[in-house]
Amino acid sequence: MADTIFRKIIDGEVPADVVHEDDRCLAFRDVSPQAPVHVLVIPRKEIVSLAHAEAEDESLLGHLLLTAKKVAADLGLDDGFRIVANSGPDGGQSVDHLHVHVLGGRKLGWPPG
Repeated sequence: MADTIFRKIIDGEVPADVVHEDDRCLAFRDVSPQAPVHVLVIPRKEIVSLAHAEAEDESLLGHLLLTAKKVAADLGLDDGFRIVANSGPDGGQSVDHLHVHVLGGRKLGWPPG
């Protein structure tokens, strides 16, 4: 797997506005937010995308979603939030490291794109 910006953030080589950190994942504010609250939750384990996740990653994937829920609550998104996991170029993924977007702080339209 290529050395991505997310790997550099995990390794402390690139600064980030971290809002949550544990032994399995890291959550930080997106540098190009698409909503008033826009946080990325990334696993420390390098997985290219959701399409590359394996059965052995089941617990980690659940942990990412529960972490996203915790981050949303911690940031006061009591009226709702959106979770997005883009996968592959046609899905809008721009960094080849699995990540979950937590978006909120305003009413989000549907369909998303």
